[in-house]
Amino acid sequence: MLTDNLIDGRAIAQEVHAETESRVASLKLAGVEPSLMFIRVGEDPASKVYVGMKERTAARLGIRSDTTVLPENTPETGLLELLRKLNADASVHGVLVQAPLPVHIDETNVFSAVSPAKDVDGFHPLNAGKLMLGEGGGFVPCTPGGVHELLIRSGVTIEGADVVILGRGNIVGKPMAAILCQKAKYANATITLCHSRSRDVAKYCRRADIIIAAMGVAGFVKANMVKPGATVIDVGVNRVDDPAAEKGYRLVGDVDFAAVQPVAGKITPNPGGVGPMTIAMLMRNTVRAAEQQTDECAR
Repeated sequence: MLTDNLIDGRAIAQEVHAETESRVASLKLAGVEPSLMFIRVGEDPASKVYVGMKERTAARLGIRSDTTVLPENTPETGLLELLRKLNADASVHGVLVQAPLPVHIDETNVFSAVSPAKDVDGFHPLNAGKLMLGEGGGFVPCTPGGVHELLIRSGVTIEGADVVILGRGNIVGKPMAAILCQKAKYANATITLCHSRSRDVAKYCRRADIIIAAMGVAGFVKANMVKPGATVIDVGVNRVDDPAAEKGYRLVGDVDFAAVQPVAGKITPNPGGVGPMTIAMLMRNTVRAAEQQTDECAR
């Protein structure tokens, strides 16, 4: 496998972690221990794994974290009451409700109930609005924020670039478009947002300088869809059956990596690309939340 065009998400995440760890140390010298509360409803296996990874990273960086696990049948009102208590708890700086939630709970209501000041996932409407308007002070969702950081730290030219984003979801696609279209440094790109109703997606991809695949279709991006030298970022996480695998399945991205890598100028592996950056940005958001809340209390 070629390696000279890989964007190493793990290595870049470690750079971000080192910066975050330094900020944690400064907060602790001032008597503040950054803290992050996870809430998980039910026993979704993937959610348990993801929260566990985040907890271990927080501990390594010196961020205090705790997880509240609620039963699958917890009513929405019960979850909202817990969020009200955490919003009022000055010792908690960040609150993350792990998705997916059980079908009887409205995720929009839940994400809107987290205090914008503690919304380290960046899903509150106020933070989403600040991102769209290009205002500072809000929290950017962790995955698109991580993709942006990968592009910047890999030396990819964003200003003036044609960027095709595959997927229009609220977690990745829409905020990714908002980040890259701003009149700002490391932005000023021309954005095409493709989705399930777009006609001839390959046509748009072939003219792109940067492709960001976040549509949840295994191996969707093929080599003949990529302009030679383009940067390809694979956000997808898809489970495909594989009898030869220990668990009977394996996880793959939205990009046909083996075929696309020789064509791409830069490309993220999957795993080892976007995933580590999502956690790195969560930790950075948490520390910034602690800094902002500490500054607010000092006024």
